[in-house]
Amino acid sequence: MKPTFPPSSYPSTMAFSSGIRFSTLLLRHRPYSLLTAPTRFSSSSRLRHSLSDLRFLSTAASSSSKSVVKAARRSGDDDDGGGNGSVWVKGRVGNDDGGDRDGGGRIVPFELHKEATEAYMSYAMSVLLGRALPDVRDGLKPVHRRILFAMHELGLSSRKPFKKCARVVGEVLGKFHPHGDSAVYDSLVRMAQDFSLRCPLINGHGNFGSIDADPAAAMRYTECRLEALTEAMLLADLEQDTVDFVPNFDNSQKEPSLLPARLPTLLLNGASGIAVGMATNIPPHNLGELVDVLCALIHNPEATLQELLEYMPGPDFPTGGLIMGNIGILEAYRSGRGRVTVRGKTDVELLDSKTKRTAIIIKEVPYQTNKSALVEKIAELVENKSLDGISDIRDESDRSGMRIVIELKRGSDPSIVLNNLYRLTSLQSGFSCNMVGILDGQPKLMGLKELLQAFLDFRCSVVERRARFKLSQAQERRHIVEGIVVGLDNLDGVIRIIREASSNAIASVGLRNEFNLSEKQAEAILDISLRRLTLLEGKKFVDESKSLMEQISKLEELLSSKRHILQVIEQEAIELKNKFSSPRRSMLEDTDSGQLEDIDVIPNEEMLLVLSEKGYVKRMKPNTFNLQNRGTIGKSIGKLRVNDATSEFIVCRAHDHILYFSDKGIVYSARAYKIPECTRTAAGTPLVQILSISDGERITSVIPVSEFSGDQFLLMLTMNGYVKKVSLNSFSSIRSTGIIAIQLVPGDELKWVRCCTNDNLVAMASQNGLVNLCSCENIRTQGRNTRGAVAMRLKQGDMMASMDIIPAAKLNDLKKVPEANTSSAKSLKGPWLLFVSESGFGKRVPLSSFRASPLNRVGLIGYKFSAEDRLAAVFVVGFSLSDDGESDEQVVLVSQSGTVNRIKVRDVSIQSRYARGVILMRLDHAGKIQSASLISATEAEPEEEAQAAAVL
Repeated sequence: MKPTFPPSSYPSTMAFSSGIRFSTLLLRHRPYSLLTAPTRFSSSSRLRHSLSDLRFLSTAASSSSKSVVKAARRSGDDDDGGGNGSVWVKGRVGNDDGGDRDGGGRIVPFELHKEATEAYMSYAMSVLLGRALPDVRDGLKPVHRRILFAMHELGLSSRKPFKKCARVVGEVLGKFHPHGDSAVYDSLVRMAQDFSLRCPLINGHGNFGSIDADPAAAMRYTECRLEALTEAMLLADLEQDTVDFVPNFDNSQKEPSLLPARLPTLLLNGASGIAVGMATNIPPHNLGELVDVLCALIHNPEATLQELLEYMPGPDFPTGGLIMGNIGILEAYRSGRGRVTVRGKTDVELLDSKTKRTAIIIKEVPYQTNKSALVEKIAELVENKSLDGISDIRDESDRSGMRIVIELKRGSDPSIVLNNLYRLTSLQSGFSCNMVGILDGQPKLMGLKELLQAFLDFRCSVVERRARFKLSQAQERRHIVEGIVVGLDNLDGVIRIIREASSNAIASVGLRNEFNLSEKQAEAILDISLRRLTLLEGKKFVDESKSLMEQISKLEELLSSKRHILQVIEQEAIELKNKFSSPRRSMLEDTDSGQLEDIDVIPNEEMLLVLSEKGYVKRMKPNTFNLQNRGTIGKSIGKLRVNDATSEFIVCRAHDHILYFSDKGIVYSARAYKIPECTRTAAGTPLVQILSISDGERITSVIPVSEFSGDQFLLMLTMNGYVKKVSLNSFSSIRSTGIIAIQLVPGDELKWVRCCTNDNLVAMASQNGLVNLCSCENIRTQGRNTRGAVAMRLKQGDMMASMDIIPAAKLNDLKKVPEANTSSAKSLKGPWLLFVSESGFGKRVPLSSFRASPLNRVGLIGYKFSAEDRLAAVFVVGFSLSDDGESDEQVVLVSQSGTVNRIKVRDVSIQSRYARGVILMRLDHAGKIQSASLISATEAEPEEEAQAAAVL
C-alpha cells in the first residue's frame, strides 16, 4: 500500500527532503534509507516507496489497523495539526481493489517530546518494579523471589540432598524469569556468599567465589539447596493463602507476588540496585538486634529513633570491621540517606623483640572491599614512595580467616602507618546508605522506623490471612466431623438407608433427609470405611470435634484483636532469634565520623623550633646538632637574614599547640607540624605566612602545649618587671587573628611566658644579676585583659633578663643555708640555678643559696658581673640526674650570628653567687649570646660521644 498525502501538502522533492524531521527514538525500520539516502530522488514513486517502508510506534494507533506517519512543516495559521514537531497518526481502511481511502479514518495529534517522555517513564517504572528495586515487605527483588520459590517447588529443602545449580537456573528461566541465565545464576551465587549477605539464603556446595572477587564456578559444577533460615523466615505458610499468586510470563503457572516473610529481610541482608534514574543501597543488620527493635516497635509504636537505636545501634556487615561514629547512622535511619564510615580491624604484633620490629595485621576489611585489590594498592603505594615505613606485605589468609601481614621498617610508628592506610586505601571506606524500596507499587525513600512499620503492616496482613485460611479449614473439617459423629450415633439407621438405596446418590439423599445433614456430611459418611465404625474410632471423631472447636475459638479470638496478631508476630520473630541469631561482627567505635586529618598521619616526634628576631621560623630534627664539650666554638644554626638574630630555640613535639606571644601582648596559636621542616642551613619560613601578625609586631616567646589542663597556668613577665598568671584554659581556643594575653603599659613589652602550677616556684632574674624566688600560689590568677603585678623593684637602668619555673618536686630540696664560698658550694647537691651571661660565661649556683620572698622585692645577688656584661638567661637544672648524682641535662646556646653550641650542664662548674663563672662559648666573632634553651638528655651515638667539637 502506498502512503496518501493531502493535495495541499505535496511538496517538491528537495523541499520535502529538507523539511521532514523524524526522531531517532521512534525510528524502527530502514534507518539507512532515510538518513543516508541522496537528497535527489529519481521519481516521486521512489520517494513514496522509501517512505512506505518506514514504521513508527504510537500509543494512539490502533493495533488492528495499519497506519502511516506524516511529519511536515506547518504554517503559523494552521492550528488543526498541533504545530511543527507533531506526529500525526492516520488510520486507513483499504478498498477491495487495494487502493486507499480516507473514509472511516481518524487523525490523532501527538507531541513528540510528550510521547517520548511517557514511553520512557513506562520503561523506567518497568525496570524499577520488575528488576532493580526490592519490595519493602519481603525485601526481595523479583529474581531472588523466583529463585527461592523455584527451589521450594523443586523440594530443595535444607534436609534434602544438593542439586545442580543448572537445574535450578533452568527451572527459573523456563517457568518464571524470561531473562538471561547469567543474571539468574549471579543472583543465586550472591545469595549463597557469606561475605555478601549477613544471613545467606542458599546453601552452596562448590566454588561460589571469594572475597578476592574470584568468580564462581560454572553452574554445571556447583550445587545448592535452601538454608533452614530461608525456609523458616520466607517460605513458611506459603501454601496457606498468605500472599497473592499471579500468572507467570506465559500464563501457564502461578507464582507468588510476595513471600510471607517473618522478618524484614530488606534490613537483615540489605540490598543494592541501580535502576533508571534511581538506586538503592541498604546495609545489612544483625538478626538478633533486628528482632529486638521490631519487638520494641510492637510494644511502643510511638518510639523515637533514639529509643530504637538502643536495640539496634547500627548496621552489622558480614565482613565485620569497625563502624566509626554514629552521625552517618543517625542520618541514614532518620531520612533514609547517610554515609557510614567503616574501617578494617587491625592488630599490631611484635616480630622481633631485639630489633623491636612490628607488623600490622589486617583481620577484617570493610564491606564489599576486594582483599586482593587492597593488597595490590598497598604494594603500589609503597613502590611509588607514597606510603613510608613498610618493608614487606603478604597475604596469609586461609580457611581459618583473613590475615594480611604488613611488616614495618625499624623505627616506624604503627599508628602513623595505619592512619596513612586508612587515608590512602580502601581499608577505610564509606557505605552510602540510600534506603529506597518498593512500597504500594511505588519506589520510596524511607527511614528505619518507616521501613519497620511497613513490614509490620504487611506481616499483620499475612498473619490475618493465614488465620482466616486455618479458620476456614477448621470450620469445614468440624462440619464434616459433626456429620460423621451423627452417623456413628445412628449407625443402624445409616446402614439401613445405605442397604435400601439403589445408588450412591439415592443413599446420600436418604441420609440428608433422615438426619438433616449437608451434602458434604452425607458424602463423608458414605466414604467412611467399616474399620472406623468401632467404638475407639468413634471416640477419636468426638475428640477431634472438641479440638477443632478449641482451634476455631482461638483463631476467632486472634482475628478479633490486632494486639493478638502483633503478639503472634513477636512470638514467631523471637523463635527465629533463638534459633538463628549470631553475635555482632561489626563493632561500633564511639568516635567522630572517622575522617582523618593531617595530624593523624604525622608522627608525634620530638623537634627543634628556631625563631629569629625578624620573625623567621624553621623546624628541624633534634639530631641536627651533635653533643659538644664546654668551651668549643659550636655549630651554626644556619643561614640568617641580614641583621637578623636568633630569638627562641625550643624543643617540642609535632602535635603540640605552639602559642606565639608577641611583644604587644597578643597570643597566636598553630600546630607545630604546620611549620615547614627544613635543613640546618635553610633560612626558615616567615611567620607572617603562618600567623596573622600585624606590621611591626615581634614574637618574643613561644610555648609548646600538649594538653590544655585545668590546673596549669601561664606565667607572663614583661621587660619592666610586671608578672601575671593566667589559666591555660583561657588559651585553648585562639582565633586566627590572635587574642589579648596581657594588657601592657606604653613602653613595656611582653618578653617571657612559662607554664606553671600553683605548687611551683618561679625564679626571676634581672639583667644586673639579681634573683627573686616566689611561689606561684602567691601570684593571683587574673584574666587575659589585665596588666598584672610588680615582680621586682628594678634599679635605674635595670630590666628583666629571664624567668624559669621550679617544679614542686624540687621544693623539698630548697633549704636555707648560710653563705658559702666556692669550695663549699661545689659540695652541695642540686638543684641548681644555671646562669648564662651575654659574653658566653656561665655557672651553677645551688638553689638552696636563695630564699623565697614575696613579689615587689629587690632580690638577691645571683651573678657578679663586670661592667660591660649582663645576664642572658637563667635556668633551674638538676631535674634529670645520672647515676653519679650529676645533672643529665643539656643547654643549647645561640649567638646573635646564629652559631649554636650544645653542651652538658654537668660540665658547667658549681660556684657561689658572687663568682664570675666559666667560659661556656667563645664569642670572638659571634657577637653576644642571643638565647639559651634547656633540653633533656638524649642518647648520643658513639661517634658523637667521642667527638670533641664540630666546626661549620
